[in-house]
Amino acid sequence: MAWFKRKQKGIQTTTEEKKDTPKGLWYKSPTGKIVDAEQLAKNYYVSPEDGYHVRIGSKEYFEILFDDNTFTELEKDLKSKDPLKFEDTKKYKDRLKQVQKKTNLNDAIRVAVGKSKGKKIVVAAMDFAFIGGSMGAVVGEKIVRAANYSMKHNLPLIIISKSGGARMMEAAQSLMQLAKTSAKLEQLAKAKIPYISLCTDPTTGGTTASFAMLGDVNIAEPGALIGFAGPRVVKDTTGKDLPEGFQSAEFLKEHGFLDFITHRKELKDNINKYLDLILNRPLRA
Repeated sequence: MAWFKRKQKGIQTTTEEKKDTPKGLWYKSPTGKIVDAEQLAKNYYVSPEDGYHVRIGSKEYFEILFDDNTFTELEKDLKSKDPLKFEDTKKYKDRLKQVQKKTNLNDAIRVAVGKSKGKKIVVAAMDFAFIGGSMGAVVGEKIVRAANYSMKHNLPLIIISKSGGARMMEAAQSLMQLAKTSAKLEQLAKAKIPYISLCTDPTTGGTTASFAMLGDVNIAEPGALIGFAGPRVVKDTTGKDLPEGFQSAEFLKEHGFLDFITHRKELKDNINKYLDLILNRPLRA
C-alpha cells in the first residue's frame, strides 16, 4: 500500500516496521479447521475440532509413550552408505547429508528403550521427514537390533510405521529388508516376546508388506493411509473400480486387517492395556 493511502486510512506503521506473524503459530487441518500450534501440541497433535491426526515423528511419539519423556536411544549412530553410487537429480550421498542436517536425524527410524506406565518397553519409531520414511538398510538393521534387544532383555517391542516404502536409492539392498525384518520378527514370536505394530499416516509399500502388518496386535491411528501400492496402480492392475476409502485405517479394520484404531491421546493407555493382556499381568489404571 502506498504511503499516502496508508496515511489516509490512519495507518502509521511503516512497511519497514511492520512485523509478519511468525510461522508455526497456527495450523490449518485438511478440513479447514484452524488451531493454535501450542494448543495442538497439548492435544497430542490432534486437531480438537475435527480429530485430524497431524503427522508427527519419533520425537513426539517418544514424548507420548515414555514416562516423563525419559528414554535411552539405541543404535543412534547408524547411518546409510551409498553402495550403488546412486544419482538421480542429485547424488544419494549428498541427499543424505542434506536431509541429516535438515532433520537432525541419522536415518528414517529411531529406537529407544524406557518405561511406559512403569514398565520397560522398546519403541522403534519412523520419521517421514527423512526421505519419506523410506526403508533402507539402516531401517532394517535397526529393527533387527531392536528385536534382538527385546529378546535379550525380555521386553515388549512396539514399531511405529510412517513410510512411503522401500528406498529406491538402495535398490535390492532395500528390498532385502522385507525378508530380514520378517525373519527376525518370527524369532521374536518364537521367543514369546510381544510385538505391537502401530500404523500411522502413511504406511505404504514394502513397510506394509513386511513388519508393519506382522504384529501380535496391529493398530492404527484414525484416518491413516495404509496400503501397498497406490490406488491408480491397484486399479490398473485389477481392472476394477475401488471402494471409496479402501486404504483407510477404518476400511482395513472393517475387513480384518487391523485389531483396533486408537486416538493418539489414548495410545499409551491402549498399548499398555494390550501388553498387560498378552503378558497376563494385572491391568493398570
